[in-house]
Amino acid sequence: MSTKNAPTHPQPLDLKSVRITDSYWSNHVDLIKHTVIPYQWEALNDRVPDAEPSHAIRNFRIAAGLEEGSFAGFVFQDTDLYKWLEAVGYSLAQSPDSDLEKVADEAIDLIGAAQQEDGYLNTYFTIDKLDQRWTNLMDCHEMYTAGHLIEAAVAYFYGTGKTKLLDIARKIADHIDDRFGPEEGKIRGYDGHQEIELALVKLYHATSEVRYLNLAGFLIDERGQKPNFFEEEFERRGRISHWAPGVVQKGPVNLAYHQAHKPVREHEVATGHAVRAVYMYTAMADLALLKGDNALLEACRRLWDNIVQKQMYVTGSIGSTHHGEAFTFDYDLPNDTNYSETCASIGLIFFAQRLLQNEVKGEYADVMERALYNTVTAGIAGDGKHYFYVNPMEVWPAASEGNPGKRHIKPVRQKWYGCACCPPNVSRLLSSLGQYIYSASDEALFVHLYIGSQISHEVAGRSVQLDMESRLPWEGQVRLKVQEADGAGDFTIALRLPGWSAESAVRVNGQPAQYELRDGYAYIRRDWQAGDVVELELDMQPRRIYAHPNLRASSGKVALQRGPLVYCLEETDNGAPLASLSLPADAELQVVTDEWRGGVAVIEADGLRTGTPAEAPNDLYSTVRPQLEQQRLRAVPYTLWGNREPGEMTVWIRES
Repeated sequence: MSTKNAPTHPQPLDLKSVRITDSYWSNHVDLIKHTVIPYQWEALNDRVPDAEPSHAIRNFRIAAGLEEGSFAGFVFQDTDLYKWLEAVGYSLAQSPDSDLEKVADEAIDLIGAAQQEDGYLNTYFTIDKLDQRWTNLMDCHEMYTAGHLIEAAVAYFYGTGKTKLLDIARKIADHIDDRFGPEEGKIRGYDGHQEIELALVKLYHATSEVRYLNLAGFLIDERGQKPNFFEEEFERRGRISHWAPGVVQKGPVNLAYHQAHKPVREHEVATGHAVRAVYMYTAMADLALLKGDNALLEACRRLWDNIVQKQMYVTGSIGSTHHGEAFTFDYDLPNDTNYSETCASIGLIFFAQRLLQNEVKGEYADVMERALYNTVTAGIAGDGKHYFYVNPMEVWPAASEGNPGKRHIKPVRQKWYGCACCPPNVSRLLSSLGQYIYSASDEALFVHLYIGSQISHEVAGRSVQLDMESRLPWEGQVRLKVQEADGAGDFTIALRLPGWSAESAVRVNGQPAQYELRDGYAYIRRDWQAGDVVELELDMQPRRIYAHPNLRASSGKVALQRGPLVYCLEETDNGAPLASLSLPADAELQVVTDEWRGGVAVIEADGLRTGTPAEAPNDLYSTVRPQLEQQRLRAVPYTLWGNREPGEMTVWIRES
């Protein structure tokens, strides 16, 4: 899963060389292995009572000729199975399980049986529309679906050493490479939903086949060129959209929605469907590194800055509108209608990780941490069997039910979704969490996330074993101990100093450390020996977070954060309506340990509630000034919201 040569740029550590021991994160990783993966297999087989059916396995059985019937679900339904297999591959890499592997092998046999002789594989077209393959790339997700197959194949090959799924993936990759590209006779096209680009880079790493890297480069480079492929394709099919069959569309193609409005190196702001965008940006960062493409890297930097400075929520979520699951424009971040798809935050983490490989900057890992600790983990319930697709900043259950513009906002997690892209996406990310904690170059080991773990890796020609203990997210102590470091010679351990920590103390063997501070990392270079201990003390004081003045939806309000966790207020603790609450500017924020879920740090403060005036209790509008009542406020980590009684929730509260 790593590049073939010793990296000059830092690369993620081999997943098999990282063992997560963290008390907080082990719960998440174990939940995926023991509960989520088995549960999602049941969902893929339509065996979860009272849940929306997946149809995924049945579609493959029909495509393989094992069952009669018609395709059901979305055009990209196959990807639910592929993402599940990817999570299984990562899980097996760390914890062999013969029973799980047997189930996965049977699923792979089914996938192989559904593949066409020429390598094509997509149950939607195979079952019902075989003569329409590759005629609607903008709408029908054929390459996107193939991309998730490729990612699953690489992960499963890595986890088990088995090549059957990898052979299937190579066959469809070769099929696509035979048909698409800049060469004469090939189609100069690309998919409406980016994904295959980053997958082809992984396939290149797994096989050393340069054709796959070149195909990824073509798909990125061709996007947005003139004449525009999507416009030409749209005209060829009579201006008919897959999403509105039989209706001739009068308006132009929304090229910005597909990030195809201009060549990618010219993009200035993040536009369109949020998941598609960050998957593309991830591939761009991959290619920038592998090809030394500075123009591509500069475009990535611009897009990153636009997202995190002007289009990202405080929880690390992106995509502010449910209309197209998309970015809108700078500072348009509504709290009660935002989309903030779980998949989009996962894609943002992918993008951040790839940028870290290009250049080690704390801001990338800060956002990676923000999205991981807040939005991604909020997307799954503590039981592992209920999920959020949308991650709002504010919830009023009555509005979710009664306002058509807010019905995408769910006050409780769902068992499954007809469009179930998010649940298996969470599984594959958390199953591969070890790849995001560290990276290493020839001469340095970088610590990006403070997640307790044990690692074994070669740095500067020395075999190093390191044990990290972390008390995050509840306390700010981190301890790294060098268990083994054979040989002699200097190398660097670089620790991220999180942006949320106002003061960070670093000690080596009990003494203040001498380090070079660069781009948010403390670089400590020495001849490390077994028994050396590095201690990091982070500032865990709760903080008030204020939005930029141009962010109108949160003007005059404050959010609370402690460590990496953003907090929210729930009706369960504070009553309703939450909108009538305010937090005085001088109120002391107190941290209290609650025994809920094994000991959660909550934030309490003396606040105010706007009461109903006794003189006009029923008047919608009144000249009577409302009375302010004292109320103790309690905020809980956003990641845990919705795990108790359903009710209102808000991240932002008025400051008085």
